[in-house]
Amino acid sequence: MKIIVLVKQVPDTEEERRLDSVTGVLDRDASESVADEINERALEVALRHKDANKGSEVVVLTMGPASATQALRKALSMGADSAVHVEDDRLEGADIATTAAVLAAAVQRTGFDLVVAGNESTDGRGGVVPAMMAEHLGLPLLSSLNTLELTGGTVAGEVTVESGSLAVSAALPAIVSVTERSAEARFPNFKGIMTAKRKPLATLSLTDLGLDAGVTGGTSTVLTISERPARTAGKKIVDDGTAARELAEFLVAGRLI
Repeated sequence: MKIIVLVKQVPDTEEERRLDSVTGVLDRDASESVADEINERALEVALRHKDANKGSEVVVLTMGPASATQALRKALSMGADSAVHVEDDRLEGADIATTAAVLAAAVQRTGFDLVVAGNESTDGRGGVVPAMMAEHLGLPLLSSLNTLELTGGTVAGEVTVESGSLAVSAALPAIVSVTERSAEARFPNFKGIMTAKRKPLATLSLTDLGLDAGVTGGTSTVLTISERPARTAGKKIVDDGTAARELAEFLVAGRLI
């Protein structure tokens, strides 16, 4: 079985994330870039299946600038067999529609039985790329799985809904996304880090995929940018016997009670 896992390099959530005031796109130098944790959980799901089924193959795929190679190398060090990097200057600032179209073309070119993704990235938080890819490829989608099981030619899992949970399944090939309730990602060991340097990493352009940037979707254009205002000092209440009344008045004024 061949499993493709979508990975993404994102700004570290522990640091300040900024947009370039001139271009309106992400300022990648403003914070450290890391592999998105939700995608590492998706990779763990694929690797666990590979561990139990030695004939399986796990390929990691990303779309992004040259620096996104770091996220792919980490995934390779965790145990993925190979990587595919879609890199093209014409994709800078690509919107969700373009991203989904390009990734769909890339997985189709690579070949797969199953595509596994995170349910939403920590930067864009759109949560619709897997669904849009499934639409492009005409494949079933199982979205936001808490668990995932592969049996023969079927993928199954559990989804949380408002009134409880659902058991869902689909025939392969298919596309699935997993939540933070799925398997916790493993840490790369020394052997994995060393062998990752020798694993194949292919780079594809829009031309390689037979796509034209002008027809795959579009780009998001930011018209104005304003910095988040600095936090003002809060009001300090000293309990001199009237603290309860002052606190109540503060909550009332803020329409909190």
